[in-house]
Amino acid sequence: MNKKITVGVLFGGRSAEHEVSLLSAKNVIEAIDTNKYEVVPIAIHPSGEWYLATCDNLFDNADDPALIALAQSNRPVTITPQSNGKLIDTTTNTQVATLDVIFPVLHGPGGEDGSVQGFLKLAHIPFVGAGILGSAVGMDKDVMKRLLRDAGIASARFVAYTHKDEINFDDITTQLGLPLFVKPANMGSSVGVTKVHNKDEFDQAIDQAFLYDTKILIEEAIIGREIECAVLGNDDLIASVPGEIIPNHEFYSYEAKYLDENGAGLQIPAIIEDDTRERIQALAKKTFKVLGCEGLGRVDFFLKDTGEILVIEINTLPGFTKISMYPQLMAESGISYPALIDRLLSLAIERFEKEQSLRIASA
Repeated sequence: MNKKITVGVLFGGRSAEHEVSLLSAKNVIEAIDTNKYEVVPIAIHPSGEWYLATCDNLFDNADDPALIALAQSNRPVTITPQSNGKLIDTTTNTQVATLDVIFPVLHGPGGEDGSVQGFLKLAHIPFVGAGILGSAVGMDKDVMKRLLRDAGIASARFVAYTHKDEINFDDITTQLGLPLFVKPANMGSSVGVTKVHNKDEFDQAIDQAFLYDTKILIEEAIIGREIECAVLGNDDLIASVPGEIIPNHEFYSYEAKYLDENGAGLQIPAIIEDDTRERIQALAKKTFKVLGCEGLGRVDFFLKDTGEILVIEINTLPGFTKISMYPQLMAESGISYPALIDRLLSLAIERFEKEQSLRIASA
């Protein structure tokens, strides 16, 4: 009998998307094939501490997306550089597990921006998803949109500012018009995003966005259908059937995504022409490659009435909750939730083994 592969599921984190991570991790842990994998849940408290959790006692209020929280754990753990997967209890300084691969079910800064990815590279452990560069670029919407522009991939017009810049409403609206969107440059799940119609809303939106990041993005509002496409793979990519988000709120807000089950309608697959579907799938793969991504990503688009397709963004660790688009798109494309998790873990190990074959010193 083959030994089970030990998977560290890393979730929680110091992020405004902490609760989204808990919801995603809950679904991943429930769906993973326990005949093939041994799951080691590693919870990151909002204060930043890492704890060893148990699969039968992970969350408080587990069935309430608005109140879900980490269950109490008194077993702090850590991973150190070049530890090759050794998980250490910091209280007793004893090894509690050897991890073969990590699934970072993390969203937002500190989990999706390259920081954890860099840490896991130093620890010499395979991990699911994009590496340092792809993660950082996917998180920073300003840098992402500049790279897309350089590659000839259309997206909404935008301007970016830091907290030290002078921000002039009249100049911006002359350039981008109204309404427009104000958002933190490094955040996901629509956290801190505001749709602006006038000067008063603009000022409040700027303050709101700067609560979450030191750089913000101001972007023109596009009238069009919101289409999403899931991408899976390292070198050989699979693009899912596209799906459509039909918001019941003014835009696809955090509440619509995770808290309100009636916040948006999902049309999977999207009702679009075959030619449009093929163009979206091709553009999703191109965007994935241009931004240096690996493993998985969800590319979001606007489809205008004219047929023009604009890239909104890529999400390098998309949500895995029961109402999240990424797993639903893959399921519609013939890859079930458990099979998707298995594929992602295999891709992580495959990439790691390929990287180990690279020369690290001169001949």
